[in-house]
Amino acid sequence: MRIGVPRETAAGETRVAATPETVKKLKAQGHSLHVQAGAGLSASVTDEAYVAAGAEITDAAGAFGCPLVLKVRAPSVAERALIPASTALIGMLNPFDKDGLQGLTDAKLTAFALEAAPRTTRAQSMDVLSSQANLAGYKAVMIGADRYQRIFPMLMTAAGTVKAARVVILGVGVAGLQAIATAKRLGAVIEASDVRPSVKEQVESLGAKFIDVPTRPPRRRKPPRAWAATPARCRRRGWNARRSRSPSAWPRPTS
Repeated sequence: MRIGVPRETAAGETRVAATPETVKKLKAQGHSLHVQAGAGLSASVTDEAYVAAGAEITDAAGAFGCPLVLKVRAPSVAERALIPASTALIGMLNPFDKDGLQGLTDAKLTAFALEAAPRTTRAQSMDVLSSQANLAGYKAVMIGADRYQRIFPMLMTAAGTVKAARVVILGVGVAGLQAIATAKRLGAVIEASDVRPSVKEQVESLGAKFIDVPTRPPRRRKPPRAWAATPARCRRRGWNARRSRSPSAWPRPTS
């Protein structure tokens, strides 16, 4: 099968849908890879590296014209115009974007959003959410360390001792756990909190302190009491209780 890997055009996007390593694997399975020129430059991958892996360098029309197209982000309106009908598109397509999905439908494309892949053992190799969250947690700490005006680890010098930086991480999911591990390697003192008390052991296993935030349990409402429909109460509500003492026979109040 001919597989196309176009260049990402979204603002600030530096990722690429295929690397020379994945090109080699797909090439070994009998597929032909068509990579747009400059597709991997933002990810520090040259066109020569793709050629050495067995890919063919082409233009945007050649990459989008393949029966199977791999992309990181959903294609723009201009890119959708280059994709023939019935093409299979695989990538992080933002399935909650109604306008984007409608555009893919109008273009008659077969789209597979990797964000919607089931989180099962069999589909673990396609779990892009966990892999990208892992990188996000690492990158967040590195950006924070770069913006921080002091150093992260404790440093003892002849002029005195510099205390280690204290880092607080809110949310201990995949990104949070990677952030804890990265900050710990940089020598910071870490505290983390999460609404799930069950992650306390995971936090402490990485050398961080778990911040236990007590929450008020939901207030239990008292069951409604039986309401005695006496004639006096019926008169106050504008009901006519003269005809029958059975509440089911009383008429409803009029406005």
